[in-house]
Amino acid sequence: MSRRSSKPGTRVVITGASSGIGAATALAFAKKGAHLVLAARGEAGLEDIAAKVCAAGGTAEVRSVDVTDAAAVAAFAADAQAILGEIDLWFSNVGVGVVGKYHDVPMADHARVVEANLIGHMNDAHAVWPIFLAQDRGTWVNMISVGGFFATPHAAAYAASKFGLRGFSEALRAEVSKHPRIHVCDVYPTFVDTPGIDHAGNYTGAKLSLPPGALAPEAVAEAVVRLAKRPRNTTVVGAPACLLKLGQLAVPNLGAAMMNGFMDVWADRAEAGEDKSGALHEPAAGASGVEGGRRHPQRRRTAAIVAGGVAAAGIAAAAAVFWRNRRD
Repeated sequence: MSRRSSKPGTRVVITGASSGIGAATALAFAKKGAHLVLAARGEAGLEDIAAKVCAAGGTAEVRSVDVTDAAAVAAFAADAQAILGEIDLWFSNVGVGVVGKYHDVPMADHARVVEANLIGHMNDAHAVWPIFLAQDRGTWVNMISVGGFFATPHAAAYAASKFGLRGFSEALRAEVSKHPRIHVCDVYPTFVDTPGIDHAGNYTGAKLSLPPGALAPEAVAEAVVRLAKRPRNTTVVGAPACLLKLGQLAVPNLGAAMMNGFMDVWADRAEAGEDKSGALHEPAAGASGVEGGRRHPQRRRTAAIVAGGVAAAGIAAAAAVFWRNRRD
């Protein structure tokens, strides 16, 4: 059913739109009267968000698409262009994960994470790039996460996909450097409280949870909406991410080592859970919505203090090395 409106508005395509950040971003654009074409694997989630988009003041068409299927994504992009006329912004947002020690996770699950998080985004870009080049304008927003800067023990495939995605994005940005109105925008949030944690594969033997300070999906959505008017290469969402980035530059392995220790302690203390592949290979049943329901806003200050300590330790170590080299 068509939900298109004749009113002017930003023309937006979102993949991974049925829940979490994608759904929150669809609603944020809808409040500004945008016209949206939404894609994901789960039809129930898409229909749920489309109805909310219309209630919020936008228009929406939905398509069930698996972004790991290049031909399906190409057909979807052509369909979206026909619906919208032109595409102002494409938000490549699909992201999945599996948690567990590398050797405990089936290779099929590792492969699925890389296919969705990296190849899926490459399929998105390959489909929309001819459209952007023909228009000589357009903004591609690439959801990466702080995992693109910091290796994530117990999520090796996720780390591989996000590091790869950051490099892919940088390469694309260089290729369109002579097209000043085509923008490649990377978004790096910290932990976000979305239903994705319930959809993730889990081979830890423990029930998954979030650390203190998890962001609301709406915070990331607002950052994406701003990029429609003011594109920028890199957007980091969440104060701890900025501090952790400084620490990573100073002491590259500190963050990964601390995370590994945290994961070991967490797995020993967490509530028991059963191993599963989650929604990696099949979409989640029903509508999942925007929030994951695990956020503790009052604990964000604690997270910021911890992150600041990591950054300060890294900067202090770098300074010590610098002054020692000067004395030598």
